[in-house]
Amino acid sequence: MSSLLIQNVRLDDRITSIAIRGNRIDAIGDIPADQTFDQTLDGTGLLACPPFYNTHTHAAMTLLRGMADKLQLFDWLNNHIWPAEATLTPELIHWGTKLACLEMIKSGTVFLNDMYFRPVVNARACDEMGMRAAVGMQYLDINEQVKAANEQDTRDLLAARDSFSDRIQFTLAPHAVYTVSEPAFREVAERSVAEGYRIHLHLAETQQEVDDCRRLHHGLTPTQYLDSLGVLTDQTIAAHAIHLTDQDIDTLAQRGVWLSHNACSNFKLNSGSFRFRDTLAHGCRITIGTDGCASNDSLSMFDDMKTAVFNARHQANDPTAAGAADVLTCATANGAAAFGIDAGVIEPGRLADIMLINTRTPQMLAEHDWKANLVYACDSACVHTLICDGRILMLNRHVPAEDDILDHVQVLLHNWRRP
Repeated sequence: MSSLLIQNVRLDDRITSIAIRGNRIDAIGDIPADQTFDQTLDGTGLLACPPFYNTHTHAAMTLLRGMADKLQLFDWLNNHIWPAEATLTPELIHWGTKLACLEMIKSGTVFLNDMYFRPVVNARACDEMGMRAAVGMQYLDINEQVKAANEQDTRDLLAARDSFSDRIQFTLAPHAVYTVSEPAFREVAERSVAEGYRIHLHLAETQQEVDDCRRLHHGLTPTQYLDSLGVLTDQTIAAHAIHLTDQDIDTLAQRGVWLSHNACSNFKLNSGSFRFRDTLAHGCRITIGTDGCASNDSLSMFDDMKTAVFNARHQANDPTAAGAADVLTCATANGAAAFGIDAGVIEPGRLADIMLINTRTPQMLAEHDWKANLVYACDSACVHTLICDGRILMLNRHVPAEDDILDHVQVLLHNWRRP
């Protein structure tokens, strides 16, 4: 069993030590001098806090960063993003996912909830990078060819399941009400109950999605429609969830659905404004996600936390609608809880997921409230070290094999024949 001691580190408002044995936090406080550790880190000048859990992304879309700007969502998807994705090879997806993992590690994220093609490739990349991940078995019914490809992807993923570490879990990932048939949604609901899988989907991202759903399904909103099929439970993670009625919000709260708020993506695509204060007041459980790089361009949870607060205040026209502590909880403890990960807080007995922030940066001074600084001021450069499952993924901003990943992706992008 490996062991790690972090000495003289700041935790909340005190200087202390954190002992890690295996993949869990063994003790916090004064550590007896006779205890030995495989590795010791000097935490002087560092703040220990929970890392980030990104609850909605499409990791390999790092390869599409900056593509197709200034377009409506369905034009963006149908005429630009999906045609480009059709040319992606398994090798491109693997290295695009590795590039995403590298970006997330550099910005303090230890977990991603991913929905993409070739999930076995995505899972392998995340596992190799030492991250936690929930990898989706995708459902898309836009045509028979795509449906068959997704079914084969799922078979490949399940065949390889025993080769992954326990940091990797699987979800059922029906894309959205406008790309998935009713029989497929019913199958997802039944499999979730019978096999214990979480469900990951897009919900009410645009007004057109709502209008089309009402037209096709007897006046039901996407929330009402999915609820009628048994899809909405406490095992469901719903991304975006922007265009909600008050009744929808009540339903989501009653079912215990986890909402993944993707503030930057929503604003870039002008999809709408998430009702943070209303959903929180009704008892909804909120997490934070970045979405993919095609609609955000960044996988930094710092950006999405800050934007989430500003979105909440603007949407409610009230500066008290959300604060730094609210959103930080969504990005850390709530994100971990949504996927059954015993982390997201730093306590003895919990899984050892820890982010060390360099307090000797301009963004952390002056310090009246470290949580406010983390949400409003910090960026990736403030993350000094990242620990996931007791293993150091980044030490003093260095990630092993970082240059190899960047070099390999550059070559692949140069040779990629895209539309």
